[in-house]
Amino acid sequence: MSSDAMPVMSRPETLRGHVESFLREAIMNGRFAPGERLVERELCEMLKVSRPPLREALRKLEAEKLIVIVPHRGPVVASLDIAEARELYALRGLLEGFAAHEFARLASDKDIVKLGKAVNNLHKQSSNPDRRALIEAKSKIYDVLLGCCGNRLITEVLQGLLSRINLLRATSFSRPERLHESLAEIDELLACIKKRDGEGAQRMATLHIKNAENAALEVLESSTEQ
Repeated sequence: MSSDAMPVMSRPETLRGHVESFLREAIMNGRFAPGERLVERELCEMLKVSRPPLREALRKLEAEKLIVIVPHRGPVVASLDIAEARELYALRGLLEGFAAHEFARLASDKDIVKLGKAVNNLHKQSSNPDRRALIEAKSKIYDVLLGCCGNRLITEVLQGLLSRINLLRATSFSRPERLHESLAEIDELLACIKKRDGEGAQRMATLHIKNAENAALEVLESSTEQ
């Protein structure tokens, strides 16, 4: 585990949160690879913290299914399971397709402008070498889309899957050509929404998820063959 650019841990009441955020981001951006063992002693030295806040953070990440506790080995970064990935994408396609349809139908003109700004920001971040910034920009688009689709349950369900969804986003973006394709799909989705074309928006959102699934599964399947 690399020790460069370690965050400085500070106030006791925020210590667990700092550790949790660092570990989550390190898993998302590939710093800690799937299947890699997380050695508590090394992490404590790396982050300059004691074991109690570290263990609290690890329990939270275990609940998010980003790590698993393996008997006699301890915490290990979760490996993406192809079957689970398919299930997540199937659920995303259904929910986000419906959300896009309803957003096109119900969102105010102000909401659509806000969505357009989020899409523009994603384009700006597309040249940023920091993949975390790209994933955050993508998340902002969904914050607007889901927040203004008129169905809070969709947001609640997807929020519970957010960590694994972001991990899959990072996986799909690791295929070089996927980012360009993704931006074009999102532009088309925005164009449908601006025209208040609910069916077109649903179709594009579903296609976007399907193409992301294909890209992620291609990466996952190649990694399992190595």
